[in-house]
Amino acid sequence: MTYDLYLGDKTYSSWSLRGWLMFEKFGLPVRTTAVGLYSGTMAADLAPLAPARLVPVLRTPEGDPLQDTLAIAETLAERHPDAGLWPADPSARILARWLAAEMHSGFTALRGACPMNLSRAYQGFAPSDAVRADLARIALLWATARSRFGAGGPWLFGDYSLADVFYAPVAARIASYDLPVEDEAAAYVAAHLADPAFRRWRAEGLTQHYDTEPYAMDLPSRPWPGPAPLLARAVQSGPAENAACPYSGQQVGHFMELDDRIFGFCNATCRDKTVNDPEAFPAFMAIYHS
Repeated sequence: MTYDLYLGDKTYSSWSLRGWLMFEKFGLPVRTTAVGLYSGTMAADLAPLAPARLVPVLRTPEGDPLQDTLAIAETLAERHPDAGLWPADPSARILARWLAAEMHSGFTALRGACPMNLSRAYQGFAPSDAVRADLARIALLWATARSRFGAGGPWLFGDYSLADVFYAPVAARIASYDLPVEDEAAAYVAAHLADPAFRRWRAEGLTQHYDTEPYAMDLPSRPWPGPAPLLARAVQSGPAENAACPYSGQQVGHFMELDDRIFGFCNATCRDKTVNDPEAFPAFMAIYHS
Protein backbone atom coordinates (compact mmCIF):
# COMPACT_ATOMS: atom_id res chain seq x y z
CA MET A 1 0.00 0.00 0.00
CA THR A 2 2.56 2.56 -1.18
CA TYR A 3 1.66 6.11 -2.18
CA ASP A 4 3.14 8.01 -5.12
CA LEU A 5 4.16 11.61 -4.49
CA TYR A 6 5.04 14.03 -7.28
CA LEU A 7 7.36 16.82 -6.15
CA GLY A 8 8.97 19.96 -7.49
CA ASP A 9 12.47 21.22 -6.85
CA LYS A 10 13.74 20.56 -3.33
CA THR A 11 15.61 23.84 -2.93
CA TYR A 12 12.75 26.18 -3.83
CA SER A 13 9.40 24.35 -3.67
CA SER A 14 8.03 25.01 -0.19
CA TRP A 15 4.82 23.10 -0.88
CA SER A 16 6.81 20.07 -2.06
CA LEU A 17 8.78 20.14 1.20
CA ARG A 18 5.52 20.02 3.13
CA GLY A 19 4.23 17.10 1.10
CA TRP A 20 7.41 15.10 1.55
CA LEU A 21 7.64 15.73 5.30
CA MET A 22 4.15 14.27 5.77
CA PHE A 23 5.55 10.92 4.71
CA GLU A 24 9.13 11.14 5.92
CA LYS A 25 8.34 12.26 9.46
CA PHE A 26 5.54 9.76 10.06
CA GLY A 27 6.98 6.68 8.39
CA LEU A 28 4.35 6.37 5.66
CA PRO A 29 5.34 4.34 2.56
CA VAL A 30 5.91 6.49 -0.52
CA ARG A 31 7.59 6.59 -3.92
CA THR A 32 8.63 10.03 -5.12
CA THR A 33 8.79 11.36 -8.66
CA ALA A 34 10.42 14.65 -9.63
CA VAL A 35 8.34 17.05 -11.72
CA GLY A 36 9.91 19.62 -14.06
CA LEU A 37 8.92 22.69 -12.08
CA TYR A 38 11.63 24.90 -13.63
CA SER A 39 12.39 22.91 -16.80
CA GLY A 40 9.00 23.58 -18.40
CA THR A 41 7.75 19.98 -18.30
CA MET A 42 5.44 20.22 -15.29
CA ALA A 43 2.18 20.25 -17.27
CA ALA A 44 3.20 17.17 -19.23
CA ASP A 45 4.54 15.43 -16.11
CA LEU A 46 1.25 15.96 -14.28
CA ALA A 47 -1.02 15.16 -17.25
CA PRO A 48 -1.68 11.56 -16.04
CA LEU A 49 -2.89 13.06 -12.73
CA ALA A 50 -5.44 15.48 -14.21
CA PRO A 51 -6.90 17.81 -13.11
CA ALA A 52 -3.79 18.34 -10.95
CA ARG A 53 -1.66 21.27 -12.07
CA LEU A 54 0.54 22.15 -9.08
CA VAL A 55 2.97 20.23 -6.88
CA PRO A 56 2.87 18.28 -4.72
CA VAL A 57 0.41 15.75 -6.06
CA LEU A 58 -0.40 12.53 -4.27
CA ARG A 59 -1.67 9.35 -5.92
CA THR A 60 -3.18 6.93 -3.45
CA PRO A 61 -2.50 3.19 -3.66
CA GLU A 62 -5.97 2.88 -5.18
CA GLY A 63 -4.98 5.29 -7.98
CA ASP A 64 -6.82 8.45 -6.89
CA PRO A 65 -4.93 11.71 -7.55
CA LEU A 66 -4.98 14.45 -4.91
CA GLN A 67 -3.53 17.95 -5.09
CA ASP A 68 -3.02 20.49 -2.28
CA THR A 69 -1.08 19.95 0.91
CA LEU A 70 -3.98 20.62 3.27
CA ALA A 71 -6.13 18.05 1.45
CA ILE A 72 -3.22 15.61 1.45
CA ALA A 73 -2.67 16.17 5.18
CA GLU A 74 -6.28 15.49 6.10
CA THR A 75 -6.47 12.46 3.80
CA LEU A 76 -3.36 10.91 5.35
CA ALA A 77 -4.60 11.63 8.89
CA GLU A 78 -7.91 9.98 8.03
CA ARG A 79 -6.26 6.93 6.48
CA HIS A 80 -3.56 6.55 9.18
CA PRO A 81 -5.19 7.50 12.49
CA ASP A 82 -2.46 5.82 14.54
CA ALA A 83 0.46 7.59 12.83
CA GLY A 84 0.20 10.68 15.03
CA LEU A 85 -0.06 13.24 12.25
CA TRP A 86 -2.28 15.50 14.37
CA PRO A 87 -1.93 15.84 18.17
CA ALA A 88 -3.88 13.30 20.17
CA ASP A 89 -5.31 15.85 22.61
CA PRO A 90 -8.58 17.26 21.15
CA SER A 91 -7.84 20.86 22.15
CA ALA A 92 -4.32 20.64 20.78
CA ARG A 93 -5.68 19.13 17.57
CA ILE A 94 -8.10 22.04 17.12
CA LEU A 95 -5.30 24.57 17.47
CA ALA A 96 -2.93 22.56 15.25
CA ARG A 97 -5.51 22.53 12.45
CA TRP A 98 -6.03 26.26 12.92
CA LEU A 99 -2.29 26.96 12.62
CA ALA A 100 -1.90 24.76 9.54
CA ALA A 101 -4.92 26.33 7.84
CA GLU A 102 -3.75 29.89 8.58
CA MET A 103 -0.36 29.06 7.06
CA HIS A 104 -2.04 27.49 4.06
CA SER A 105 -4.12 30.58 3.29
CA GLY A 106 -2.17 33.45 4.81
CA PHE A 107 1.14 35.26 5.29
CA THR A 108 1.17 36.38 1.68
CA ALA A 109 3.55 39.27 2.35
CA LEU A 110 6.20 36.95 3.79
CA ARG A 111 5.73 34.35 1.09
CA GLY A 112 5.84 36.92 -1.70
CA ALA A 113 8.87 38.85 -0.47
CA CYS A 114 10.89 35.86 0.77
CA PRO A 115 10.60 32.83 -1.53
CA MET A 116 12.00 29.66 -0.01
CA ASN A 117 15.62 29.28 -1.05
CA LEU A 118 17.56 26.57 0.76
CA SER A 119 20.74 27.29 -1.21
CA ARG A 120 21.28 30.78 0.22
CA ALA A 121 21.42 32.68 3.47
CA TYR A 122 21.36 36.42 2.90
CA GLN A 123 22.38 39.36 5.00
CA GLY A 124 21.00 42.85 4.66
CA PHE A 125 17.44 41.94 3.67
CA ALA A 126 15.08 44.71 4.79
CA PRO A 127 11.60 43.34 5.59
CA SER A 128 8.63 45.55 4.82
CA ASP A 129 6.05 46.51 7.43
CA ALA A 130 3.74 43.86 5.93
CA VAL A 131 6.39 41.17 6.31
CA ARG A 132 7.04 42.27 9.90
CA ALA A 133 3.32 42.02 10.59
CA ASP A 134 3.29 38.47 9.24
CA LEU A 135 6.28 37.60 11.42
CA ALA A 136 4.57 39.00 14.50
CA ARG A 137 1.45 36.96 13.80
CA ILE A 138 3.48 33.80 13.21
CA ALA A 139 5.42 34.32 16.44
CA LEU A 140 2.15 34.73 18.35
CA LEU A 141 0.74 31.50 16.92
CA TRP A 142 3.92 29.59 17.68
CA ALA A 143 4.13 30.96 21.21
CA THR A 144 0.47 30.12 21.88
CA ALA A 145 0.88 26.52 20.77
CA ARG A 146 4.14 25.99 22.61
CA SER A 147 2.97 27.56 25.85
CA ARG A 148 -0.24 25.53 25.92
CA PHE A 149 0.89 22.22 24.46
CA GLY A 150 4.62 22.25 23.72
CA ALA A 151 5.67 20.80 27.09
CA GLY A 152 9.08 22.41 26.80
CA GLY A 153 10.05 20.49 23.64
CA PRO A 154 11.21 21.95 20.34
CA TRP A 155 7.95 21.40 18.46
CA LEU A 156 4.67 23.30 18.58
CA PHE A 157 2.62 20.57 20.26
CA GLY A 158 5.26 18.48 22.01
CA ASP A 159 5.65 15.70 19.45
CA TYR A 160 6.20 16.63 15.81
CA SER A 161 2.86 17.08 14.02
CA LEU A 162 1.38 18.32 10.78
CA ALA A 163 1.45 21.83 12.22
CA ASP A 164 5.26 21.62 12.21
CA VAL A 165 5.17 20.29 8.65
CA PHE A 166 3.31 23.40 7.50
CA TYR A 167 5.71 25.78 9.24
CA ALA A 168 8.97 24.12 8.16
CA PRO A 169 9.28 26.35 5.05
CA VAL A 170 8.42 29.39 7.17
CA ALA A 171 11.34 28.52 9.43
CA ALA A 172 13.52 28.17 6.33
CA ARG A 173 12.49 31.64 5.15
CA ILE A 174 13.27 33.21 8.51
CA ALA A 175 16.68 31.54 8.44
CA SER A 176 17.51 32.32 4.80
CA TYR A 177 16.65 36.02 4.99
CA ASP A 178 17.82 36.54 8.60
CA LEU A 179 14.39 37.87 9.52
CA PRO A 180 13.95 39.50 12.94
CA VAL A 181 12.27 37.19 15.47
CA GLU A 182 12.48 36.88 19.25
CA ASP A 183 14.46 34.15 20.98
CA GLU A 184 11.54 31.71 21.36
CA ALA A 185 10.72 31.82 17.66
CA ALA A 186 14.42 31.63 16.78
CA ALA A 187 14.70 28.43 18.83
CA TYR A 188 11.82 26.90 16.90
CA VAL A 189 13.50 27.87 13.62
CA ALA A 190 16.73 26.25 14.81
CA ALA A 191 14.86 23.02 15.60
CA HIS A 192 13.73 22.78 11.98
CA LEU A 193 17.22 23.50 10.61
CA ALA A 194 18.65 20.75 12.82
CA ASP A 195 15.94 18.20 12.03
CA PRO A 196 17.56 15.26 10.18
CA ALA A 197 14.68 15.01 7.70
CA PHE A 198 14.93 18.72 6.84
CA ARG A 199 18.71 18.35 6.46
CA ARG A 200 18.28 15.39 4.10
CA TRP A 201 15.82 17.32 1.94
CA ARG A 202 18.16 20.31 1.73
CA ALA A 203 21.25 18.18 1.01
CA GLU A 204 19.44 16.41 -1.82
CA GLY A 205 18.19 19.71 -3.23
CA LEU A 206 21.69 21.15 -3.37
CA THR A 207 22.67 18.48 -5.91
CA GLN A 208 20.48 20.25 -8.50
CA HIS A 209 21.95 23.28 -10.29
CA TYR A 210 20.46 25.84 -12.67
CA ASP A 211 22.01 28.14 -15.27
CA THR A 212 19.90 30.94 -13.81
CA GLU A 213 19.22 30.57 -10.11
CA PRO A 214 15.53 30.97 -9.23
CA TYR A 215 14.73 33.72 -6.74
CA ALA A 216 18.31 35.04 -6.58
CA MET A 217 18.64 38.39 -4.81
CA ASP A 218 21.36 41.00 -5.12
CA LEU A 219 22.38 40.72 -1.49
CA PRO A 220 25.53 39.52 0.27
CA SER A 221 25.49 35.90 1.37
CA ARG A 222 26.35 34.49 4.77
CA PRO A 223 26.92 30.89 5.90
CA TRP A 224 23.84 28.70 6.17
CA PRO A 225 22.62 29.11 9.76
CA GLY A 226 21.85 25.45 10.35
CA PRO A 227 24.26 22.90 11.84
CA ALA A 228 27.65 22.96 10.13
CA PRO A 229 28.08 19.79 8.05
CA LEU A 230 31.08 17.52 8.28
CA LEU A 231 33.73 18.62 5.78
CA ALA A 232 33.54 16.13 2.92
CA ARG A 233 34.55 16.47 -0.73
CA ALA A 234 34.13 14.57 -3.96
CA VAL A 235 37.26 12.82 -5.26
CA GLN A 236 38.00 11.14 -8.55
CA SER A 237 39.07 7.69 -7.44
CA GLY A 238 39.12 5.08 -4.69
CA PRO A 239 39.58 2.53 -3.41
CA ALA A 240 36.66 2.96 -1.04
CA GLU A 241 36.16 1.37 2.34
CA ASN A 242 32.73 0.13 1.25
CA ALA A 243 32.08 -2.05 -1.80
CA ALA A 244 28.34 -1.26 -2.00
CA CYS A 245 26.52 2.07 -2.10
CA PRO A 246 24.89 2.73 1.30
CA TYR A 247 21.61 3.70 -0.41
CA SER A 248 21.16 1.33 -3.37
CA GLY A 249 23.45 -1.56 -2.43
CA GLN A 250 24.96 -1.37 -5.94
CA GLN A 251 28.65 -1.44 -6.78
CA VAL A 252 30.46 1.84 -6.13
CA GLY A 253 32.01 4.01 -8.84
CA HIS A 254 31.88 7.54 -7.39
CA PHE A 255 33.92 8.57 -4.40
CA MET A 256 33.98 10.97 -1.46
CA GLU A 257 36.67 11.84 1.07
CA LEU A 258 35.85 12.51 4.72
CA ASP A 259 38.40 12.59 7.53
CA ASP A 260 41.09 11.15 5.23
CA ARG A 261 38.84 8.17 4.48
CA ILE A 262 37.35 7.30 1.08
CA PHE A 263 33.74 6.16 0.70
CA GLY A 264 32.02 4.95 -2.45
CA PHE A 265 28.60 5.46 -4.03
CA CYS A 266 26.76 4.06 -7.04
CA ASN A 267 26.28 7.41 -8.79
CA ALA A 268 27.18 11.08 -8.57
CA THR A 269 23.89 12.09 -6.96
CA CYS A 270 24.30 9.63 -4.08
CA ARG A 271 27.82 10.95 -3.58
CA ASP A 272 26.98 14.63 -3.87
CA LYS A 273 24.03 14.62 -1.49
CA THR A 274 26.27 12.96 1.08
CA VAL A 275 29.05 15.49 0.48
CA ASN A 276 26.51 18.25 1.18
CA ASP A 277 25.66 16.94 4.66
CA PRO A 278 26.96 13.49 5.62
CA GLU A 279 25.24 13.42 9.01
CA ALA A 280 21.83 13.85 7.37
CA PHE A 281 21.94 10.28 6.02
CA PRO A 282 21.78 7.47 8.60
CA ALA A 283 22.67 4.82 6.01
CA PHE A 284 25.95 6.55 5.31
CA MET A 285 26.70 7.30 8.95
CA ALA A 286 26.31 3.60 9.74
CA ILE A 287 29.24 2.93 7.36
CA TYR A 288 31.18 5.92 8.67
CA HIS A 289 30.95 4.69 12.27
CA SER A 290 31.58 1.02 11.47
